[in-house]
Amino acid sequence: MDQNKIKQLILDRLEEGIIVLDADLAITFYKPASTEITGFDHEDAVGKSLFEVFPHLDKDSSTFYKAMTTGKPVIDQVQNYVNYKGKSVSILSTTIPVFEDRELVGAFEIFKDLTTVRELSEKVLMLQNELYTKGDGHKALNGTQYTISDIVGESAALLELKNKAKKVANSNSPVFVYGETGTGKELIVQAMHNLSSRRGKPFIAQNCAALPENLLESILFGTAQGSFTGAKDRPGLFELADGGTLFLDEINSMNLELQSKLLRVIQDGVIRRIGGSDTKKVNVRIIAASNMDPNMMLEQNIIRKDLFYRLNVIYLYVPSLRERKEDIPILTNYFIDVFNRKMNKDIKGVTGEVLDRFFNGDWPGNVRELENTIESAMNFTDGDYIGLPDLQYYSILRQTSAFKGKESPEIPKGLGLKDAVGEYEKSVIISAIDEAGGNRAKAARMLKIPKQTLHGKLKRLGIKSRGEERE
Repeated sequence: MDQNKIKQLILDRLEEGIIVLDADLAITFYKPASTEITGFDHEDAVGKSLFEVFPHLDKDSSTFYKAMTTGKPVIDQVQNYVNYKGKSVSILSTTIPVFEDRELVGAFEIFKDLTTVRELSEKVLMLQNELYTKGDGHKALNGTQYTISDIVGESAALLELKNKAKKVANSNSPVFVYGETGTGKELIVQAMHNLSSRRGKPFIAQNCAALPENLLESILFGTAQGSFTGAKDRPGLFELADGGTLFLDEINSMNLELQSKLLRVIQDGVIRRIGGSDTKKVNVRIIAASNMDPNMMLEQNIIRKDLFYRLNVIYLYVPSLRERKEDIPILTNYFIDVFNRKMNKDIKGVTGEVLDRFFNGDWPGNVRELENTIESAMNFTDGDYIGLPDLQYYSILRQTSAFKGKESPEIPKGLGLKDAVGEYEKSVIISAIDEAGGNRAKAARMLKIPKQTLHGKLKRLGIKSRGEERE
């Protein structure tokens, strides 16, 4: 097998471009990106100086120059420049200096086209501005879909969360929301906005993991004309959300430098567009969310401590579906009604076997996973009830280890849904405690709920201690 041929095949199929320089900033190797954003090919580049083929770059804007003068890599840097053919482009590049015997001999850069992403982000800002602004300059639609009534469930954990959300809705204090993926963090955040006096103002959500860090900064703060080649005066999300709520999801994906700028805005209420000199006062309530445990974020230095403590003035925990399994029948019926309307069907419910699987499922994707499972099953269901053969979603075919092979508990007939769910939950808890040999801490781990939650359920359901508890 010809290794050189294989290497060339790999290079030819890479979307990214590659440039290698020697110590004198002369190009020794060039492989264009798939979009040919540089405006030149291999023959035009090799042997020429970096600044000859990139005439609009200078020492301040060149990642090559920075990497070779500092001797340190420049990782995932966004560069905006005019290419060889005079077109404004954006690239995301990583530049690595190369040393031999501790002597700098050159550098190489891997880059990809971000022009489309930049153009799309600018269009998003422009469309958001148009969406939230009427012709007379007043804010219009508030950008939400959900209210507190859209948060479905009657479990104690969920009712406690909704009660807290109602209490703090009118506060101007920052909020930190933690919950696993699919628990419905944005639902509770939108509900808070719509309960507040800000409900007539915009609600704007931004996923911090969706954009490279440099683009995220310009999206948040806006840009001033001339801040980079082709840049126009554009308001950022802080300006668009003025008077309303800005929801920053996956805050753990924001780099530490940008976190420090966010902290200053929260403290001072003042923003400045990228490349601009003027400051502007904004009145925005900041709500941040993460699907990562905040303690882990702090331990791993993923979030600045000062920013976390400033955001964590109000802390809301959105419980996982494992912690509110009594809501599963309610959510199941709710989603069946939703998809009956969308699919023009008349499914009446699920069989007892399916409900058993739902109760014993791990649900790593939480409510969203349950919703997707029901939507999938309803595409296959021919009868009045969703049965086991209709379940195509892989995770539901698993059961938690504590209950594999066990028969479903008998539930007395004639009970209403709430009492039937209580009886079922009671039997599952008793089964787990028996399986754990009376060790409640172990039973809580098997049930995938906090020990305190288990203690609360034992008391609420009237389950008496079976022997001495061992921790």
